[in-house]
Amino acid sequence: MSLNSFGARDRLVVDGDSYDIFRLDRVATAHRLPYSLRVLLENVVRNEDGRLVTGEQVSALAAWNPLQQSGTEIQFTPARVLMQDFTGVPCVVDLVAMRDAMTALGGDAARINPLIPTELVIDHSVIADMFARPDAFGVNAGLEFARNRERYQLLRWAQQAFDDFLVVPPDTGICHQVNLEYLARVVFTRASPHGQQAYPDTLVGTDSHTPMVNGLGVLGWGVGGIEAEAAMLGQPMSMLIPQVLGLKLTGELREGTTATDLVLTVAELLRQTGVVGKFVDFYGLGVANVPLANRATLGNMSPEYGSTCAIFPIDAETLTYLRLTGRPEPQIRLVEAYAKEQGLWHDPDDEPVYSQTVELNLADVQPSIAGPKRPQDRIPLSMAAHAVGSLLTDGPRSVVQTAGLDEALSESFPASDPVAIDHDRDDDVPFAPCGCGQSHELASDPVPVTLEDGTPAAIGHGHVVIAAITSCTNTSNPSVMIGAGMLAKKAVERGLSRKPWVKTTLAPGSRVVTDYYDRAGLTPYLERLGFYLVGYGCTTCIGNSGPLIPQVSAAVTEHDLTVCSVLSGNRNFEGRIHPECKMNFLTSPPLVIAYALTGTMLADLLNDPLGTDPSGEPVYLRDIWPSTQEVKEVIDECVQAEMFTRGYADVLVGDDDWRGLDVATGQIFDWDDASTYVRRPPYFDEMSPEPKPVGDITGARVLAVLGDSVTTDHISPAGAIKTDGPAGDYLRGHGVTRGEFNSYGSRRGNHDVMIRGTFANIRLRNLLAPGTEGGVTRHLPDGEPMSIVDASTAYAADGVQLIILAGAEYGSGSSRDWAAKGTLLLGVRAVLATSFERIHRSNLIGMGVLPLQFPAGTSRETLGLTGEEVYSITGLTGADPAAPFPGEVSVRAERDGQNTEFVATVRIDTPAEAAYYRHGGILHYVLRQLLASTD
Repeated sequence: MSLNSFGARDRLVVDGDSYDIFRLDRVATAHRLPYSLRVLLENVVRNEDGRLVTGEQVSALAAWNPLQQSGTEIQFTPARVLMQDFTGVPCVVDLVAMRDAMTALGGDAARINPLIPTELVIDHSVIADMFARPDAFGVNAGLEFARNRERYQLLRWAQQAFDDFLVVPPDTGICHQVNLEYLARVVFTRASPHGQQAYPDTLVGTDSHTPMVNGLGVLGWGVGGIEAEAAMLGQPMSMLIPQVLGLKLTGELREGTTATDLVLTVAELLRQTGVVGKFVDFYGLGVANVPLANRATLGNMSPEYGSTCAIFPIDAETLTYLRLTGRPEPQIRLVEAYAKEQGLWHDPDDEPVYSQTVELNLADVQPSIAGPKRPQDRIPLSMAAHAVGSLLTDGPRSVVQTAGLDEALSESFPASDPVAIDHDRDDDVPFAPCGCGQSHELASDPVPVTLEDGTPAAIGHGHVVIAAITSCTNTSNPSVMIGAGMLAKKAVERGLSRKPWVKTTLAPGSRVVTDYYDRAGLTPYLERLGFYLVGYGCTTCIGNSGPLIPQVSAAVTEHDLTVCSVLSGNRNFEGRIHPECKMNFLTSPPLVIAYALTGTMLADLLNDPLGTDPSGEPVYLRDIWPSTQEVKEVIDECVQAEMFTRGYADVLVGDDDWRGLDVATGQIFDWDDASTYVRRPPYFDEMSPEPKPVGDITGARVLAVLGDSVTTDHISPAGAIKTDGPAGDYLRGHGVTRGEFNSYGSRRGNHDVMIRGTFANIRLRNLLAPGTEGGVTRHLPDGEPMSIVDASTAYAADGVQLIILAGAEYGSGSSRDWAAKGTLLLGVRAVLATSFERIHRSNLIGMGVLPLQFPAGTSRETLGLTGEEVYSITGLTGADPAAPFPGEVSVRAERDGQNTEFVATVRIDTPAEAAYYRHGGILHYVLRQLLASTD
């Protein structure tokens, strides 16, 4: 219950219903804050409890200095949590294991539920194996179930066992599009001791593109699994008060430009500006000229800019979209009344203070693509053919910088983990495309290929081998999707066809898209060009593109061809889309179709013909490009609210495969000991009702010695599972064939697989085992080289505690929960580093691992530490649980009779973190709180 020390509690009456609200105008200076910070301010005012959320935090946020980087932490309590299956399954596994632990401790398992609404959408598992045929969707859905049955059984059980937990079954949509079209409330309501309470809808999500919902005025962003679990369990999230960049919009888009062109322009602009770790607020007269779907596209790609969020305020366009998507009228009226009452309604004449402002005239946006490796490297369509020719002859630049935003984004493949980068770096800026005007001669001729049906073709450098209309970034936007369908219709009517070497796929983010395609009569034309439905999921955008056409694949591999993909997605790092595609270009859905028609990135789409009609006349892109008015007329006629209400009426039901899953009922999950996807984690083994006293760490050995800028992507298991590694050995030992290994992302629910991939990235260099790469260390004191997991097992058998030694910026990159979970399960008690990335430091505490920092101005190197020492960390035993947690500990490193002693800083920075650590982690803390409340 809120202390209400600012006297902000009041009533709001809408349609005769009275709501408990906390008025922002009761807090001095609230009116000058940007929209995003007003939402945060309401959150801390409403949740002020004097312990975790304090009046000092409210005052600090109200007194926000836009020109200074704040060092003040506030506690943010989201209204709900959004998950997708790759990143959500581990959270569900932990919640299920908590029920087992509650039962073992004599409590009521039914008390373990998400304490705030949690919604999981299964969208990351469908693969475009089959394409360009009528049964592609059905075949791909069947293969998806066969591969993921064990994971889906867990989620199906959770759907019926947990309160406040919704699961959207597979083959339904992409989480962010479902969130935008159905789940988002804009204004949330919930029962409270003071009656029904109304407050801004806010969320955190276990996917980096969670900010897509920012387009609705809903504040939310991506977090790691441990942070999401904490939020699920009612724990507020600690965050620094951010700086806010105001992006002022003027004018309106020109004819022939799309939302995709706009978002690629903004990505380039904000990378140039530098917004890593900041909030971005859109404001100005131009806001009214940006349709809601375009706003969502801009919010979706905020991770590609580096910003935490990219949010629009609530206005009339918000209400129009809520009506279009079938939200109830009483809810829409509440949104309008609440936003106006709280100063959250957009006023173009009101200009809050910002840390920095940038202006964009929408009329300056021009048709564009981005690539070949980074989303911020925008190429005007007028320069695209020349730029690609330059890249093919001169080679793409090497752009991925260690510990930078690009590496964090690229390493998020395939699970789309949120990034955890807190400052800009030089190489994060965009590169300008080649505009020299000179001809670039290619080094080799096309290779002849005979396709399966006997069609002859020639494949060369720069050819397009994948053309994918995919990703919620664009498929949530009727203007670009209808535009693509109309372009397909006009192309077919002029006698054009796709090039036979191009794999074409259509994977929208919700069933509404195919509904309005059918109603508009556009589906047959898309299918004539090969764009059959392959699934409702992320597919190509996260690398689930499936195999290339076999004869094309053979030619690419044999002749080392540099071939390309074009996709309406959000990321295009090399190796992400398909291992055989070295160049990947982001573009609008209509241009995806255009490039499928030409079959090459070397075509000048503005000046070269796409092909010829039956009479031999050239057909140009301008001949078949639908006008804005044509698109609008089709949308007005064919995109109706009843499609959304009908399409989402049974969104939780699922198909026959989902409903037919064999799932036991009851409060306790029946773990399958034979499962290699889902296993009960050992976090709660031997857990007691009361926490044990915090103790010193003595006689510890070093498991790994790591340098600077080691990211969570180096630490955490990711990508394909190696046949000859510890995880591969484990799977083979359990009867899994190589073809069924799947990825680490799909096996995040099995700790036995995940710990065998922790610290196993081939780019990781353990300085304790020089000359090796990946998960290798030396067991001490005998010095025998072995895998990190084998060394961990050996040390555990001998009762030896473990630590990690690391350099600066330890744990930057993606916000991966297994970077902390794997560390704990390998037996590591503490990490001693020069400095930490903030979120990973917090995650270590959340798993009960102690983060320690070398004294200022020192490091492992300056102290002469090699990792071969025996370590003792003292100063924790006997600490008063009622007193603040010790801020320092004594460290002694002993080797060959020589001691190195120093005082390390304990990086437990808040009372909440101290409570989590004393209990052995956040899950244990919450479990004991719930257990105590039942006594």
